[in-house]
Amino acid sequence: MKAVDAVIRERLNSDVVLIRTIGDYIIGAGGKRMRPAMVLMVARALGYEGTHHQLLAAVVEFIHTATLLHDDVVDESDLRRGRETANAVFGNAASVLVGDYLYSRSFEMMVEADSMRIMSILSEATTVIAEGEVLQLLNVHDPDVSQERYLQVVRYKTAKLFEAAAQVGAVLAGATPEQEAAAAAYGRHVGTAFQLVDDVLDYSGDAAALGKNVGDDLREGKPTLPLIRVMEVGTPEQQQLIRDAIKTGDADFAAVAAAIQATDALEHARQAAVAEAELARQALSIYPISPFQNSLLEFCAFAVNRDR
Repeated sequence: MKAVDAVIRERLNSDVVLIRTIGDYIIGAGGKRMRPAMVLMVARALGYEGTHHQLLAAVVEFIHTATLLHDDVVDESDLRRGRETANAVFGNAASVLVGDYLYSRSFEMMVEADSMRIMSILSEATTVIAEGEVLQLLNVHDPDVSQERYLQVVRYKTAKLFEAAAQVGAVLAGATPEQEAAAAAYGRHVGTAFQLVDDVLDYSGDAAALGKNVGDDLREGKPTLPLIRVMEVGTPEQQQLIRDAIKTGDADFAAVAAAIQATDALEHARQAAVAEAELARQALSIYPISPFQNSLLEFCAFAVNRDR
């Protein structure tokens, strides 16, 4: 991961000072680095011994960072990872344009791996992520979003890059078709579990630990799984409260949180995450036992048990 950070720093070194400044600001905020770590560990779990996995891990992190920059502008967010978002500090225009730069730079870098298969995986992933963003936009302030529609957004917007990261690591290592498919399934299920736990933490987490404002999704009118569950099993009053909250984004957060706590909404979402993590574990069962496979399995537990 230190080597990946070195690649990131080197490739952010633009002659345009604002790009360097915003890039350093975003990358310096830290983050879990799960996606680039996944590239490294899948590649090494299948015996890869080169260095292109570090380059491609940096590519994945650039794609992820670009989506964050654009997300925060769309969502009008002002806090991420415990500090002000780039758009809050540098403005929307600069954030969008630097996000574009990171996308462009990532494609420039992935060419160096000289693999049409890897380029195909990553380019498709960026397309699907963009589709997920638009799907989510269509769902905002819509209280009739079904669990199926919501999970489609999760698979497109969040899980797809996890899937691509794991798949790229496998392709780089010369995986068999079965091993590549297992990597993709592993990443997809871990990514889905990760987002479902995010949904739970948005109503049960601690703002200081999360590094963002609790209840942001509600204020943005996003119908996430806990809210959808209350509308399935809650009392008519609870259902109406949630419907109004999603429609307006301007609700009594304490009342909404109480409605969520009064039902099995959080446990329902958490159990859905646990089920996804178990599917990820099963996908890796065809991989040889190694410290790298073990670390990938630990990701399954981390995605579900984290508090931030």
